[in-house]
Amino acid sequence: MAKRENYNDLYLFMQVVREGSFTAAAQRLGLAQSGISRAVRELEERLGVQLLVRTTRRLSLTQAGEQLYHNVASGFDALDLGLTRLAHYRQTPSGTVRINASQHAIDKVLLPKLAAFKQSYPDIRLELISESRFVDIIAERFDAGVRLGAEVRNGMIAVRISPDMEMAIVGTPEHFRRYGFPRTPADLAVHPCIAYQFGDGNLYAWELDLDGKKITHPPQGQWVFADSYMEARAARLGLGLAYVPEELITEDLAQGTLIRVLQRFSRRLDGSFLYYPHRNVSPALRAVIDTLRI
Repeated sequence: MAKRENYNDLYLFMQVVREGSFTAAAQRLGLAQSGISRAVRELEERLGVQLLVRTTRRLSLTQAGEQLYHNVASGFDALDLGLTRLAHYRQTPSGTVRINASQHAIDKVLLPKLAAFKQSYPDIRLELISESRFVDIIAERFDAGVRLGAEVRNGMIAVRISPDMEMAIVGTPEHFRRYGFPRTPADLAVHPCIAYQFGDGNLYAWELDLDGKKITHPPQGQWVFADSYMEARAARLGLGLAYVPEELITEDLAQGTLIRVLQRFSRRLDGSFLYYPHRNVSPALRAVIDTLRI
């Protein structure tokens, strides 16, 4: 077993494995790559076993390294949790809360609601990471994630943080001068439409309402984005029709730079939900949940 003075080397080893390389670990920790590499090499020498297999392309764990990593990771995670729980004894919670969310959710939901943290919780650090894909928040070390709808995998809790979302089909005046105004969803077939791509590569089929029933329109066009903001921007540039949250184009509609069509066929989609593991909710994350909850 490593002696007490080697715990720092164990922590560096854990970070190398989590980040996937010495370079990434050095960047995250703000240390020299050579120093981290030397520390892990000395740890291997002291323990008498090889922990990592180093190649030019990737880093992999030996069987001994795998076992040590799980023991070390669980130990440090338990230590972090224990230190975080000490915040219960302080007047205000502290610590870092990492949240994975889309740019839309960060801009329209998280930032407006969490801005009050500056005064109410000055010791809480908020990391809001924008990605269009759904990530494994546990594997990628997020405390919580945001997605549309309450459906999450087992072991997670979902808390609504925004109302249902009104969608809108929009295009520029020039687009409609060229292609005409669609009067029914079937008319969309002759219009170039801007598509939204999920993280798994699938395209979002526009969900519309026809006589009380949900129908879908697979957008056909030249442009595909993985971000609603970019869809709206592409629509402003006249690249096609976009089906985006109404709150993203409110000013455009008021100014006439975009025109909304087929409004009676638009649907309201599920609002945003914050989801997180049901176990070990830190005081800092609890403060975030209570602030965002509606």
